Order: sequence, then C-alpha cells, then structure tokens
Amino acid sequence: MGDPNNIELEMTPLEREAYNLKLQIAEKRQIAFDKSLVEIAMEQIEPIPPLKIKIRRTLKGHLTKIYAMDWSQDSRHVLSASQDSRLLVWDSYTGNKIHAVELKCTWVMCCAYAPSGNLVASGGLDNVCSIYDLKDEDASIAGKALKVLAGHDGYLGECVFLSDKQILTSSGDHMCILWDIGTGQQITALKDHIGEVDCLSVWNDNNTFLSGSTDMTVKLWDLRDGMCRQTLDGHQSDVVDLKWMRNGKNFVTASDDGIIRLFDIRADQVIAEYRAEVMQAGASCVDTSISGRIIFAGYDDFNVVCWDSMLGTTLGILSEHQARVSCLGVDEEGVTLCTGSWDNFLKIWN
Repeated sequence: MGDPNNIELEMTPLEREAYNLKLQIAEKRQIAFDKSLVEIAMEQIEPIPPLKIKIRRTLKGHLTKIYAMDWSQDSRHVLSASQDSRLLVWDSYTGNKIHAVELKCTWVMCCAYAPSGNLVASGGLDNVCSIYDLKDEDASIAGKALKVLAGHDGYLGECVFLSDKQILTSSGDHMCILWDIGTGQQITALKDHIGEVDCLSVWNDNNTFLSGSTDMTVKLWDLRDGMCRQTLDGHQSDVVDLKWMRNGKNFVTASDDGIIRLFDIRADQVIAEYRAEVMQAGASCVDTSISGRIIFAGYDDFNVVCWDSMLGTTLGILSEHQARVSCLGVDEEGVTLCTGSWDNFLKIWN
C-alpha cells in the first residue's frame, strides 16, 4: 500500500474530502469497538456442550464436483448443481432423486429453489440465469428452460428467488439485477461494487438484501429504490458467502482468508471473528442455526466447522467429505444441515 500522504497529493479536492471522511468514520468505529462480542459473552454466558451431529444420508448421483445447493421451503427437498451439467432435486428423507434437469452450460456456479417449489434456477459462466419449471418434466429432461434471463456481462455468482415472479442475480460484472420472470426483463440494476459479486442473502421482507464481493466489502441494499444503504468493511480477502441471521440485525460471512466474521448492521462493523489457531484453508460457505448460536462453516480443507457464535469456540468438526466443501445450508425448520462437496456427494446431517 502506498504512502497515505502521497495518495492524498494525487487526489482531487472532492476525492480528498471523501478519503478523509472515510478515515474519520473508521476512527469512530474503532473508538466504539471497546469490546468484542466474545469478550462480553465470556463474562455472562455459559458454554454449550460439544455437538453430536451425525450423517443421516449421503446423496449419490452427481458425476463430478458439486458447486451449489439450496433447500426447498418444505425442508424436505434439496436442489443441487454440479459440473456434470445437471440440476438434481432430492428427497432428503429417502435419498431418492425426484427431478433431473439437463443444463446447456457445464460451468454452473449457482442454483436456487423458488418458494412454491415449482421453479428452479441456475447460472454460471454462460452469463445467464435459466429458469426451469419442475412441473414440465419433459422440458426439464430436455434442458428446455421456461425463461432465460440475459443481461449480465459476467458470470453469475448467485441467484435467489423472491417469488415465482421475481428473481435476484449477482454477477462478475459487478452488478446485481432484479428480474421479472414473466417478461424476462430487468426491473432494477444495482451498481455500487467495484469487484465481482459472488454472493447474496435476501431478508424475509424481500425488500432488503446483502451482497458480498471480491472488492472485500458487503453492501446492504433496498430493492424498493435500488439504493445501497450501507457498506461494511473488515475483510482482508474476497467475500465468498454470507447469510442473514434470523434477527435481521446480524449476518455472517465467509472469506478466502479463512476467517468467518459476524457483523452487526447497527454497529456498522465486525463484532466477532472465528478462525483456527493455524489457518491453512480458505472458507467457502457459511450458514447458522435458527437461534444464531451455532455457525456452520465449510472450508477448502474438506471440513465443516461448527462455531459457538457467542464464545468463539469450536463445537465440532464434520470431516466426512473427501474434497473441498463448496456449499452448505440449514433447512427452514432448523433441524437439518446439508453439505455439498467437490467429492461429488451431498450429505444430510442432524
């Protein structure tokens, strides 16, 4: 990093003013951060015993790396996307495959289940979001999309249904786009990141969402006016995954630097960090229990670590995968965890 004095000399007056304001904000944040969440919790909260989580099912059917998964709102069905050019819908109770969708693009990077359970979506290096109707089995098997949403100039990092009529996407073109599925047209294009946008998390009201980027920031957006309301710093590397907690005030992030971070939007900063004593792998995915007390984090070293969000301690390590854990998620009921890996398998835990 260059000398701050030299940086200021190269700035225009407005850039210098903005730079100084940013420094002042960072200073005030630091003053307000007198104690971390973990320091406060250690004085007031009892530890919980180590978790006893067991594999209930291993879902076998993909032929190569699994890149993404998503739970249906019924907490029974799981959608997975793999580089074998297929989306598979699984019954997590029986382990059976109940739908298969052939994809035109091998390099799929994200997938999503619609709230109704009737539609699924995927995207990747083809730069488009493809919507499929599971009720039309013949079209799904043939890889015929109900709608193809084209408008991004980079790969799709994430897609999230707001309803059967709207879907939100993020991309390597630094943008997020809200789409009308019926017309296939853009409703709103959201631009503020200066890096690829790899992850999204939509709050329950469908008006507010978070985006994480390779610019090492998380942004809080309001879909009603398309404006960025808050930019949260604190990462030292790419933000690769993030999830809202159920209280709507906190969220967790996973980063390539191997650190899981807990943010509070009221504090406008990180309030806790979770890291191994010796970090040897980047974090790839993250989610939390319903209460928020337990954070599940997947890593490049094939493990899923269960963190106590209050005390910062490790509650357990799930080490059954044989390759990078690329995705994970807790179901709507908060009872079951699903993990997906580059070892071609999904695993169901509870």
